[in-house]
Amino acid sequence: MSFRLNIKYFLVHSLGFTNKEAIRAIENRKLKVNGTIITENSEFNETWEIYFEDKLLKPNTPFTYIALYKPRGIETTNNEAIENNLTTIFKFDKHLGYAGRLDKESEGLLLLSNDGKYIQSLSSPIKEKEKEYLVTVNKPITDEFIDKMGAGIDIMICKTKPCFVEKISEFEFRIILTEGKNRQIRRMCKALGYLVARLIRVRIDTIELGDLKPGEYRTYQID
Repeated sequence: MSFRLNIKYFLVHSLGFTNKEAIRAIENRKLKVNGTIITENSEFNETWEIYFEDKLLKPNTPFTYIALYKPRGIETTNNEAIENNLTTIFKFDKHLGYAGRLDKESEGLLLLSNDGKYIQSLSSPIKEKEKEYLVTVNKPITDEFIDKMGAGIDIMICKTKPCFVEKISEFEFRIILTEGKNRQIRRMCKALGYLVARLIRVRIDTIELGDLKPGEYRTYQID
C-alpha cells in the first residue's frame, strides 16, 4: 500500500521550497525522483528518493508499521511541549502518523506508520474501520444498559451508531465501534448513569493489542 504525492506540493510543504523554486526546479529538469528526471508536476510514491542538482533531498524510505500500547496518563501527541506526550515512552520519528487517538485516561492499542494512506484509511469515519474496547464501569451492568448501548445513545453532540456490545462480567463489557467521536464511550456510559473506571482498546481493524504491556510496541506487516 502506498500514497502518491504531488511533487510540487511535497517540495513546498515538506522540503521548504517556495512555489517559484519548486516550479523552476521542475521546469529546469533539476529534479530526479527514483532515478528519473522530472519534467512536469506529477505524482510520486512517498517512499521514493528525491535528488535536486545531484544532492539527495529525500532518501528512499520503506514503510514502517508499529503497534504501540499507549499507557494510561499519556497524551496522544508527539508534541514535546505537552506534558506526558508520546515521546516520553516512545522514540517518535517525525514522519510517523498515528491512527485512533485515545484520551489521556484511556489506554491500549495505537497504530503508528509513515504510510499516510494507510493511516488515513484507519482514521477516516467513511471507512468505518472497527475499533474494539474492553470497558470497566463503576456499577453492575444490566441487560438494559447493554441493549441501550448497542442501539445507539444520544450523547448531545450526536446519536451514536448501533454497535456490538457484550457483557463480560458484572462490571466489564466489550464494545466494537465503527466511528470515533471524542470520548465517545465515556459519553455513552455517562448518558446511562455509569462512569468508566478503565478503558482499553484491544483492536483496530485486523491489528490486535495481543500480549503487549503498557509502553511496549511491536512492528507488523500489512498486505
